[in-house]
Amino acid sequence: MTTTRRAARGFTLIEVLVALAVVAIALLAGSQATSALARNAERQTDVVLAHLCAQNELVRARLSRQMPLIGDETRDCEQAGRPYRVTVTTTPTPNPQFRRVDAQVYGGAYPVLRLTTIVGRY
Repeated sequence: MTTTRRAARGFTLIEVLVALAVVAIALLAGSQATSALARNAERQTDVVLAHLCAQNELVRARLSRQMPLIGDETRDCEQAGRPYRVTVTTTPTPNPQFRRVDAQVYGGAYPVLRLTTIVGRY
């Protein structure tokens, strides 16, 4: 009786390294996608809160019952514990019965949102 020895079959070192490289690339792509989602969620939160600040200033201009003065005015606004700075710019329009009011919201040093409305004489 002859016994034959079968060669042990397994993965070679190259195959293991290639598999590890594929897994590492997949994990890196997943990590980048997760961080992009987190940045987008943070940006969306900033835009929503900045929109509230800008709307408050534009409503204030509409409810004042007088024509806003031409020029710039800066106010602080806090929403959900986050500080924002709102610059309200009033400019004349071709029709003297109306004024354009822009509310530019800044989060720190960068602009977040700008809203515009027209206010008429009451």
